[in-house]
Amino acid sequence: MALIFSKAVDKYVRIGGGVAAAAALGTLALGGYFVQPRVIETGYQPQQPVPYSHKLHAGNLGMDCYYCHNTVFKAAWAAVPSTETCMNCHVKVKAQSPNLLRVRESYATGEPIPWVKVHNLPDYVYFNHQAHVSVGVSCVSCHGRVDQMTEVMQVQPLNMAWCLECHRNPAPNLRPVEYVTKLDWTPDRDPAAIGREIIAAKHINPPTNCSGCHR
Repeated sequence: MALIFSKAVDKYVRIGGGVAAAAALGTLALGGYFVQPRVIETGYQPQQPVPYSHKLHAGNLGMDCYYCHNTVFKAAWAAVPSTETCMNCHVKVKAQSPNLLRVRESYATGEPIPWVKVHNLPDYVYFNHQAHVSVGVSCVSCHGRVDQMTEVMQVQPLNMAWCLECHRNPAPNLRPVEYVTKLDWTPDRDPAAIGREIIAAKHINPPTNCSGCHR
């Protein structure tokens, strides 16, 4: 026997169904938001096997990024420094520090230090450091003020929308190449105007088509 509802009951059933559907859609939308790279990757700050402070080395001591990451101007990737690079200084500086025990062991055995990568891109994304820094994209644009970080963390989402935003309007992120690794550089005028001059001088035209980054 079929159930027959009054008009009043039918009205409340319809309203309840609408509310339930809206709640379900809202839950899905909220869940979708929190799994986006902008949300789940920004702020990523893994613990490293050695307590290395970028704030001390790049900030207080003024070491240039290029000293350790010495491939950025000539290769697609930014090299993680070898233990030998660390020991160039620490064979004499704080040579007995307990914080550097892992470094000394690596140097003695030849086993690399298992640094944890902070900035990760999907395998299907092609990114070339040399192509960016050689035209004036600073480390700061993608990695933030690393010279102020005791432990490096991801400050930008590194997702496709974020990359395209820069490719469509690169001027604000460009500076003279000699200041690319000078993280505390302050422009003496509108940075976008400086960027537009660099774009004109170097004929910069970042790709916005799929094949620019997906090869």
